[in-house]
Formats: sequence, C-alpha cells, structure tokens
Amino acid sequence: MSSPDSEILRGVLDRWRSAVDAHDPDRVASCFTDDAIFQGLRPYSVGPESVAAYYDSQPIGLTAAYEIRETRRLADDVVLGYLAVEFAFTDRPARNVHLGVVVRRTGDRWLISHYQVSQL
Repeated sequence: MSSPDSEILRGVLDRWRSAVDAHDPDRVASCFTDDAIFQGLRPYSVGPESVAAYYDSQPIGLTAAYEIRETRRLADDVVLGYLAVEFAFTDRPARNVHLGVVVRRTGDRWLISHYQVSQL
C-alpha cells in the first residue's frame, strides 16, 4: 500500500526518470530546485544548470528504474526518500546505486532539493 509520502516521491521521480530515459537534460534539471545540492557519481554541484550538464554528459540510451525503500516526512512541505536505483546502459552492465533525495514543495510543485547517490 502506498503512503502519501511515497506518492509525492513517485510524482517527482517519475518526471525525473522520464526525462533521464529521454536524454532530456533540461527536463531533468526542471525537477530540481534553484538551490538543489546534486551529488551524482562525480563531485557535487549546486543548481539546475549543473544537473543539466551532468545528465547531458551521460550516454544516449541511459535509463533509470527505481524502487522506494523508505520515506520520512521532515516537515509539511519536505519529504525524504531512500531508493534503490538501477541505471541501465546500452553498451555495458547496469549500475545499481542507492539514492537519497529530499523533495520540497515549491508553490504547487514538488521538486528535488537534495540528491545524493552512493554506490556501496
């Protein structure tokens, strides 16, 4: 059974995944707040422009599949999520990572304000 917090995360992460799968870096970046802290598998950056640059450098054909493992409501307008993500490639084995995100309601939209990947 889904919780309201899981549904909030799914709304944001489905938009993110769709943009990643389409190799649309600007659309990926539109899922993030203006002050988002972003940590992929490279040194961290801040803001949507750096998110777009990161995803623009990813190979064509990259896709993402995720599973929400945990959620926590930190405040009325803030949700924490912990996920398992598989990034699949056309020319090499998939990469499985753990992803921590904080999503924040900004106006009438939920956006990612913190994104941190770890590979354990």
